[in-house]
Amino acid sequence: MTKHVAVLMGGWSVEREVSLSSGTACAKALESVGFRVTRIDVQRDIAQVLADLRPDVAFNALHGRFGEDGLIQGVLEILRIPYTHSGVLASALAIRKDKAKLVAAAAGVPVAHGIVVSRFDAAKKHVLQPPYVLKPINEGSSVGVVIVKKGREHPPQEIAREDWPCGDTLLAEGFVRGRELTCAVMGGKSLGVTEIRASTGEFYDYDAKYTKGGSIHICPAQILPKIYQQIEECALTAHQAIGCRGVSRSDFRYDDETDTLVWLEVNTQPGMTETSLVPELAAHAGMNFGELVKWMVEDASLDR
Repeated sequence: MTKHVAVLMGGWSVEREVSLSSGTACAKALESVGFRVTRIDVQRDIAQVLADLRPDVAFNALHGRFGEDGLIQGVLEILRIPYTHSGVLASALAIRKDKAKLVAAAAGVPVAHGIVVSRFDAAKKHVLQPPYVLKPINEGSSVGVVIVKKGREHPPQEIAREDWPCGDTLLAEGFVRGRELTCAVMGGKSLGVTEIRASTGEFYDYDAKYTKGGSIHICPAQILPKIYQQIEECALTAHQAIGCRGVSRSDFRYDDETDTLVWLEVNTQPGMTETSLVPELAAHAGMNFGELVKWMVEDASLDR
């Protein structure tokens, strides 16, 4: 019997538009490989919608709050609907960048020095010696990330605005110069490492991620084999230590001059259009987009 898959997308986080793109691409690919698909733009009545629909599997293409912080996963657990990606605990842990770093570091993964601060305190005075990075503690897609450059006299004031959409708690980390690298893990195996270069701007920010031509992906990354292997090992270690399942993607910085590698975070719901990083890495490993989403549906389960 053909499996009925509900693709969950949209929602109400600041990453809504990204999620709609991921969900639309995944739904189309799932149909192309033979699944019966229902597209759901998630609203606050999602529990009732899913209870009435009763799909065989939920493909979670949500990004940001509610979608990858353990909440929708909890709803799916209550309804006993198997779902893709990580479970409740791993999702809740991974989205809290400070807590995830503690777990990764305890497992031997090198992380950047950082402290948790109020955005209001961070706007009053430098919380670290510049250069450093300020990032929302539980957002993705580089939303709200601010780089404070060396020599900057005053801290950034945009983080104190009344219309700031990214919460009141920030993670401040020492800035690590060098290459932006990412590694996907699928079913307990690395898919490889990609280097990301922003076409414009200073770093791989929201516009670089989602504007056509905004970034250049070098897959596989042209780095020393020992660094490539170390990144793969660290991504797998973080995936396992945090308790992720299915597909995840870890982001890194590597400074060639000082031979410094740091793990930044793990994405339990990475972008899933055909040109996103995970599908590109899967293609590098010999798996096309349809095969990738088919594997993810077949891997779906309730929390273990």
